[in-house]
Amino acid sequence: MPEISRFLGIIIFMNFNDHSPPHFHAKYGDYQVTIGIKSGIVEGRFPRRALRLVMEWYGIHKDELMDNWNSIMETGEFEKITPLE
Repeated sequence: MPEISRFLGIIIFMNFNDHSPPHFHAKYGDYQVTIGIKSGIVEGRFPRRALRLVMEWYGIHKDELMDNWNSIMETGEFEKITPLE
């Protein structure tokens, strides 16, 4: 499970050979969500403040997330994405 980014206790990751549609996972303590890269649809439970931060980060890095999804699915390689500051 490649770690794409980490900030403020939140870990962003993607899984190798994961199912479509393109998405990423975020983990914060015992909470975990899945977020569609194209749709922004959130599945799972997350503290409101932490989810706001993830969605802000997602808005900034949506294109990079899609590039990583394609690269991970095709070659297994990925690029780290700048954390939210």
